[in-house]
Parts: sequence; structure tokens; C-alpha cells
Amino acid sequence: MFKMLLPLNIQFFSGKKTIYELKQAMATLGQQLAKTEEELTTKASDPSVALEDIKAMQSSKADLQERFNIIKEQHDQMEAEQTAKFEQRKDITAGIEDPKQKNVAAKAEFIRASVQGRAVSDDVKALIALPGGNPTGGDKFLPTNMQTELVHEPFAKNQLREVAQVSAIKGLELPKIAYELDDDDFVLDEQTAKEMKLTGDTVTFGRFKSKVKVKISDTVIHGTDVELVDYVENALKSGLAAKEKKDALAPNPKAGLEHMSFYNSTDIKRVPGATLLKAIKAAIADLHEDYRENAKVVMRYADYLDMIEDLSNGTTNFFDVPPEKVIGKPTEFMDSAKMPIVGDFNYFRINYDAMTYDTAKDVDTGDYKFVLTAWYDQKRSLNSAFRIAEVTPTP
Repeated sequence: MFKMLLPLNIQFFSGKKTIYELKQAMATLGQQLAKTEEELTTKASDPSVALEDIKAMQSSKADLQERFNIIKEQHDQMEAEQTAKFEQRKDITAGIEDPKQKNVAAKAEFIRASVQGRAVSDDVKALIALPGGNPTGGDKFLPTNMQTELVHEPFAKNQLREVAQVSAIKGLELPKIAYELDDDDFVLDEQTAKEMKLTGDTVTFGRFKSKVKVKISDTVIHGTDVELVDYVENALKSGLAAKEKKDALAPNPKAGLEHMSFYNSTDIKRVPGATLLKAIKAAIADLHEDYRENAKVVMRYADYLDMIEDLSNGTTNFFDVPPEKVIGKPTEFMDSAKMPIVGDFNYFRINYDAMTYDTAKDVDTGDYKFVLTAWYDQKRSLNSAFRIAEVTPTP
């Protein structure tokens, strides 16, 4: 007797399947159904074929058709649900009047869509300025609005950003001195003139890659928009700030990144002093007046406390005096500043050339990963605008 055998993947079809898997099952059943119908027509036309075999084929055809209908019903239901969800995502910011809340909702949808591997609706793309081709094709450039805020509105504190220039300009080149005079000798600082003669009058920013990886738990992904956006942006900004500080204040910078560090052994002049305060004052005085006017000091807070404790000497309380009154210049405190840096930080810039993102899921922990790749550089356009205060006690 004729017996129809189903393909292995259809016979054991069970459990919740994706739309793609259901489409595959429908295609397989459809092909088998068409083949059975063709064979049934051929056998029915052949008088030599027993009627019992023809009835068996009719039964198999009915069985295949029923299975096909069941799977199609599941497929159509899932497709309708996905379409409804997509339509809902298209109106993700509908009804939100506050521009800030709209922006947060758009960012949250972008992050969720990215880590879950689905498309972002057009209204969300417009709100966060997502470049064309994202997130399903081409380079995954970070949305313009998010990149701007990562660079210019840090959560985590990189105190150098308080005094430095920060930008996000691709292929940045800048003149070392913004103005020019007809007289070839208009640069009055001899050290600056020598530096420009040696290194040229333009500074070009490079592209040095760094990555920040954010782990996002399932509960955060499905939490509120504000919690999700705050969590991801705080982690990204903290990572970028930590990288900037590490490179700028590295006592032993990595090969190729030496120019970023204020403490590399060749670029910045070191000015000695018998005490920390004397070294700082000597460094300020050693600057040319063009730089001294806008000079600021970056140093460790612990060193500052030791300094004012020595100044107080049990008689005068310097702890209540603002640092600018003690040192003579505005001061930023950074724990990694092993020696005070004195200078005009208008001549120091952090520039981001580009940012891209990628996503993944950790199958072991179930966490999502949002990975930011940033190409950046930080440079001093004039090393002669800075000094390092170095304590060298007299014998």
C-alpha cells in the first residue's frame, strides 16, 4: 500500500518557531503537496493502478493539506503580531510633547532595535539623526545626536574637558596660532618660534581607535526608556572619559600614543622648585605672557592638601581659601596628575573623528552588548604653552 513519508524536519516539527522557520516548513510542505497532486493525477489516469493505492494517495494529500493549513495559520498570526509591533514602533514618540522625552524615547528605541537586530522606524531615525544605511547595512555610525552628547555632555568627569577644547570634526587640521602678522618675527616667545620652525605651523589630528563595551541585562532592555538611555549613555561616557584621562596623563604612554601624554619625556619643559608651591609659581612665571594670562593648573587634590597644610603651619587657615587665591591661577584637580601641569589649555584639544557601534548577545549570561568604537586624538597645538612643575628639593 502506498504510504506518504514526511520530511524529517516536518515530522518532528514542534515548539515555538520563528516566522522564517515557519516559512521554510510551508515551502517544504507546499512542494510535497504539489508533487503528491501530480502523482495522484498520473495514477488516477492509469487503469493498471489499484484503486486502493489511489485512495491512499488521496488520504496523504489531505493530511499534507491539513498540516500546511495549520502551519500557515501560525505563520499568519505571528506575521500579524510582528506587523502590529512594527506599526507601534513607528509611532514610538506619538503623543509625547516634551522634546527631551521624545529624544529619550527615540534613543531607547534605537538601542533596543540595535541589540535585538531589528530595523529602526523612520521617525526615530529623524529624531536622533541616524545616518543612512543604519542599522542594517553599511558602517554602523552612531547617531549624530548621540555622538554630539557623548563628546560634549559627559556624565563621568574628565576634568581636562573643563579646560580643554573638545570637538568632533573629521580630518581636523588647525593652525597652531590663530592669527598672523606681516612681520615674520611676530611670534615674540622664542620657545614658540623654535617649536613652530621645527614642527610647522599646523597641527593635524589623527585617528586612534578605542572601544567601550556596555553590558545590558534583559531587565534593563525591557525597563523604562529613561533608565535604559541613562544606563547606556553613562557607561559610554564614563568609558570615553576614562580613556581620555588615561592617555593624557600616562607616565609611560603606549607606543604611538606618546604625543597625547603631558608627561612624555620630551615635549613639555619642566620647571623645578624647592617646594610644590614654588615649583608651580616658577612654572607660571616661566610661561610667556601670551600664555600666562589664560593659564590654569591641573594637579592632584592630595598634593594640594599637603601644600596648604604646610602653608597653614598651625597659625593660618588656608583650607577655607579658594585654590586660585593660593596658587594664583584657576585649578582643576585630577588624581592622575602626578606632577602639576601649568599652561594655556586653549592650546589643548580632544577631537573625535568618527564613532561606530556594534551589538551582540552573550549566550552564556543572556546579556546584550552595545560596543562603541571611537577614533579620536588629543593634541597640544603648542607644547610651549605648557610647563610641568617639578619638585626638586635642595640638598
